[in-house]
Amino acid sequence: MSEMENEVSARGPGPRAPLPRTVARVLDAALASRPHAAAVEAASGTWSYAELDDRARRAAGALWSLGVRPGDRVAACLPNDLDIVAAFHGAQRIGAVWAGVGEALSAGEQQGLHDLCEPAVVLAGPRCLLDVPGRVDTGRWTELVSRDETAPRIDTDPDAPAGIAFTSGTSGRPKAVVHSQRNLLLPGAALVADRGWGPELRKGDSFPLTILNLMVLSTLLTAQAGGCSVVMDRRDAGGVADWISARRVTVWNGAPAQLYDLARRPGLDLGPLREVWSGGGDTPDALRREFAEAHGLVPRTTYGLTEAPTVVSIDPPGDAWLPGASGRVLPHYDVAAYDDEDRRLPAGELGELRLAGASRGPWAGTWRPMLGFWERGRVRPPEPGPVPTGDVGTVDGDGWLTVLDRKKLVIVRGGANVYPLEVERVLAAHPDVAAAAVCGVPDERLGQRVAALVQSTGAPLDAGTLAEHCRRELSPYKVPEIWSQVDALPVNAMGKVQRTLLPGLVASPPAARGRA
Repeated sequence: MSEMENEVSARGPGPRAPLPRTVARVLDAALASRPHAAAVEAASGTWSYAELDDRARRAAGALWSLGVRPGDRVAACLPNDLDIVAAFHGAQRIGAVWAGVGEALSAGEQQGLHDLCEPAVVLAGPRCLLDVPGRVDTGRWTELVSRDETAPRIDTDPDAPAGIAFTSGTSGRPKAVVHSQRNLLLPGAALVADRGWGPELRKGDSFPLTILNLMVLSTLLTAQAGGCSVVMDRRDAGGVADWISARRVTVWNGAPAQLYDLARRPGLDLGPLREVWSGGGDTPDALRREFAEAHGLVPRTTYGLTEAPTVVSIDPPGDAWLPGASGRVLPHYDVAAYDDEDRRLPAGELGELRLAGASRGPWAGTWRPMLGFWERGRVRPPEPGPVPTGDVGTVDGDGWLTVLDRKKLVIVRGGANVYPLEVERVLAAHPDVAAAAVCGVPDERLGQRVAALVQSTGAPLDAGTLAEHCRRELSPYKVPEIWSQVDALPVNAMGKVQRTLLPGLVASPPAARGRA
């Protein structure tokens, strides 16, 4: 295990394979070379590439029979299982635009996403709370697919809209980000080349596939490797371990909270696992070490962006990592820090991270910015230039990316900037802290004060002890003054802390100062 404090190994990506023209063609190579190999495995069974191709064809015919045409939105609120994979591929074959609606969302949240993307059809599973025109329940969908209707072959443009990804909405209403066929395929191609994957890949994902990024990282990625997408329906530590062991998962993608739970259960069998990713939130360096000690694998941390879509940087294969960093930028991107005057900063300097396509190397010109935002029945193009991420951080000369915090979450205390993530990383290193979140609370004199919400590993927490721990690592003005102990932090389906809910969980300042 190496933390790479003294040396960063140079490593180039693997050769770039030809990118499939459209999502509808992504199965072609595997169908030609190994049609009977497993393409997707889920709770209800396993489909070979030939079977997935047939089910996708049937799904396309079913959607066509419902009146779906190129450019129409198809929304799915379905569980992690075979049906959602077939429906996704079917929608792509008729040029429809895919949108996922999370099963765990409230009725109001599901309605909000529905109204935002205006779908012609909603494929509704048992946890879909939408009562809308175009709703197709599971029984009717099964019947439509069984009819084996035929849809016409649609020649889709690689730069036509293919999917809508919803931003997490941590600071307000989510936005509907529209991505092209090209950009849904590119992350899988880059990661397969970067990792050197082939047909031996069995990639497991327990995040909901209603998140577009997960479709990109599951079936679209594994198809380009000729491997198998293992669609998991459990997120608890025991369930994840059962899936990994029984289904021979070689690569698994989880949230930091899941890695935390697994690190505390070293007896669980993760035998087949060769690589574990951590995404959806910050992964403390201490957690990497703890997981490695428990299971012999150093988690590969990632930095992702809905507007990319998905993974922008990732640790290289193996054990190498850089403390505090979120991996190295993938070869099809150019990421740099910019100042408030929109000037690109030299490597290693702190500023807002912005994303563009690589202009050099074998991946030059392959990535193009998102198509825009779906608003009022049309796509509103993005502003020209590199895409602002809203994250403050650095990218060094070797491509290692480090995020300090969200630009909009900066706490301004008496004129000095406090980055919540910086404080959270210090708190997470304390052995009694399971998780922590930091936010600002209004203050008449200073403008804002620093408040910390902490989740214990077991025993009650002492604010004085935690404050002293912070003072050893942070400037005095960054040390939280208001403390609240919580049973759990509010998180979304990707494991990201829901920042808008934090102030409501903070104990009233006069009563909370000095204790947790």
